[in-house]
Amino acid sequence: MSTVIQTVLGSIQPNLLGRTLTHEHFGINFEGFAVPGPEDLKPFLEKRIHLDNVGFVRQYPYSSHDNINFHDEEARDAIKKDIELFKKLGGNSIVENTSHGLKRDLEFMYEISQATGVHVIAGTGHYIHNLQSEDILTMGVEKMTDLYSKEIITGVEINNGKNIVKCGFIGEVGSGYPLHEFEKHAILATGEIQEVLGCGVSFHPGRDPKAPFEIVRHYLEAGGKAEKCVMSHLDRTIFDVDELLEFAKLGTYLQFDLFGIECSYYQLNPDVDMPSDGQRINTLMRLIAEGLEDKIMMSHDIHSKHRLTSFGGHGYHHIYTNVLPRMHGKGLTVEQVEKITVTNPANWLQMKI
Repeated sequence: MSTVIQTVLGSIQPNLLGRTLTHEHFGINFEGFAVPGPEDLKPFLEKRIHLDNVGFVRQYPYSSHDNINFHDEEARDAIKKDIELFKKLGGNSIVENTSHGLKRDLEFMYEISQATGVHVIAGTGHYIHNLQSEDILTMGVEKMTDLYSKEIITGVEINNGKNIVKCGFIGEVGSGYPLHEFEKHAILATGEIQEVLGCGVSFHPGRDPKAPFEIVRHYLEAGGKAEKCVMSHLDRTIFDVDELLEFAKLGTYLQFDLFGIECSYYQLNPDVDMPSDGQRINTLMRLIAEGLEDKIMMSHDIHSKHRLTSFGGHGYHHIYTNVLPRMHGKGLTVEQVEKITVTNPANWLQMKI
């Protein structure tokens, strides 16, 4: 057995992973998250994204159907362009977190990796229950474990059987709060398969600070290892630093993956204010000061057009070109950047096959 990381083009040695974004999307179907916008702004939000309405879209991204249609040809062209720019500006790998329920597109991941030279790691697993079909909602833990292990060990045929893509982790495994029974099954299946295969896993928690704690409890009880687990979206879930430090004691990776979002109004949870990049940076610097640099991941979770450069957005390169230089100014060292962007992702994704 050898220690490798499974990309959509095949296995690579962990030392070849390089600078990595650990939570992104290509071609995701996010239309199930549409939210009505202000009545007087509908004329702007109903149009295709353009310079004269992109400001409104930034404020109300889930009210623009064109914006959350992230799988049409226009989006695909813009995604490819941005990943080429990501590669040019020093990026090397992207973990694609689109799971079952979000219309995962393995063929597009394969195409992107071939065209750009960026390593792409695909995930298996299930997203939240209300995006699943009725027949999928009846799946039990055993059927889920069979599916996840098959997609990692055997792979999935694409391009009419011409190619096979093996998934390299389980994620993003999504849940709301409180947990739905289907979501609990997916968490338990994830823990069972992680224990057997030693793969990395990534969780999408519900929008409540208690959600990450409950997910990890179920995952650990099922046999999953904390050191192979990423808890995503902590920058919109646990806002109290002391509570975040308490969660860190569970031993998972702490992922701040909404870099680039600078709109404080959070349409998917209006009861809280979405933090800015400045606030994310300050929280991460506090975690690093507490000795947690070995447990930090960073990404953007790009899943809508307005965040791509073709539509006036920040693109997949934003962390490398804009965020890390600001963190250097606050005392982040080159060695710490290497840990967060290279070493931690490689340790999380590597497994023995």
